[in-house]
Amino acid sequence: MALTLPQNLNDLLERTLDRQVRLAVTGLSQAGKTAFLTSLVNQLRHAGLDARLDLLTPVREGRILGAQRINQPDLSIPRFPYDEGIAALSSAPPRWPEATRGISELRLSIRYRSRTRSRHLLGEQAQLTLDLIDYPGEWLLDLPLLKLDYLQWCERMAELMTERRKHYAAPFLDAVAVLDPTMDADEQQLAELAARYAGSLHKARNEGGYTYVQPGRFLLPGELAGAPVLQFFPLPDLGDADRERFAALPAQSIYKTLEARFEHYKRTVVGPFYRDYFRRFDRQIVLVDVLSALNAGPDVFGDLRLALSTLMQSFDYGRRSLVNRLFNPRIDRLAIAATKADHVTPEQHPRLLSLVEALLAEPIKDLRYADVPVRAFSLAAIRATEARTVAGNADQQQPVLKGTTQDGEDVLLFPGDVPEQLPDADFWQRQGFTFTSFRPAPFTASSALPHIRMDAALDWLLGDKLR
Repeated sequence: MALTLPQNLNDLLERTLDRQVRLAVTGLSQAGKTAFLTSLVNQLRHAGLDARLDLLTPVREGRILGAQRINQPDLSIPRFPYDEGIAALSSAPPRWPEATRGISELRLSIRYRSRTRSRHLLGEQAQLTLDLIDYPGEWLLDLPLLKLDYLQWCERMAELMTERRKHYAAPFLDAVAVLDPTMDADEQQLAELAARYAGSLHKARNEGGYTYVQPGRFLLPGELAGAPVLQFFPLPDLGDADRERFAALPAQSIYKTLEARFEHYKRTVVGPFYRDYFRRFDRQIVLVDVLSALNAGPDVFGDLRLALSTLMQSFDYGRRSLVNRLFNPRIDRLAIAATKADHVTPEQHPRLLSLVEALLAEPIKDLRYADVPVRAFSLAAIRATEARTVAGNADQQQPVLKGTTQDGEDVLLFPGDVPEQLPDADFWQRQGFTFTSFRPAPFTASSALPHIRMDAALDWLLGDKLR
């Protein structure tokens, strides 16, 4: 009789024999996920050739033989658009790759020479199969919904409604203010109000720079666009005192309809993502765009801090015994990266790193207490500027950046000082920081992309698997 192994046991054996890693890449809006993944694949493809990867140990030791893309195992998930990204970066003028709007994957096979004694007994050459999973960080912000009921969620959303957020949500707030939750639901009315609520989330993110927006799928609905599961919204001015009164309402009431859709969203959208994708990752990198939040002011910066704290709480980290990991694997190594380091001058990079560590101080403490390896970086997946100096006051050299803005203007500028710790009131009053968005530097498709510290991040995430 043939022995059939459980699927997760097969997965473990495959990881053991072939050295397989599932690396998940996420980040909130504008953090640079697509650029990071495009650069990661490009760097590994050019490892040992023209890529500058001195901080990646197996490259420095001359042990990387090469990397190539191979067919991904899950044919139902879109393939990460690497070729399209390279085409955009090498166009004239160069442009940033289009952001991905859902889950995508790409599989790499990395061949290298092992330096471990056990591998030498089997043969000097070894192989690491690297599965790269790209998913929106906004989806992670929905995971806490699994612990909330509809009324609790309404209260949470009301707590977030600052004056500035109210400005972006005004059309929705005006329309929902006259709604009677006890009346029978009208499908068209709910669809229109849900569209207004989704519009307020888009404005808060795209115009205001806010990152803590729920539900995340309202921003990236994909195949769920127009479905009733995305046609709900929070009702204002509700509290726990209303619970008993609303519990007795009929199923066709507005409140009960919204409550049912909220629960359906948790059960059919949020839950399956956590069960089918999120819990299968081995390693994780979280990309953070701190600079844009600094530009936007204290309200948005505080919102980023809340979003990151919520996002980090969603992870399931830690080491377990071999038997437990057979059936419930968890992320065993984490990188946190402040992106777009090329948009500030080099002497500001340590300050940028200190700032992202301060933003995530509490989650990092919890991770280290759980003995989870975690490390923060400041990096630029694709370097768009050059560091220069110009004559300043008293004949001192002033560091500046040379680059081309998104409007096509060549500039030489000093963006300002990045705060080393969480900004205080004095920082926001003087606001000496101005973040400028640059277009990519000219690039030839056959060459390695320029970067800042991608090799350090790769060494942290993969170096122990390439020994």
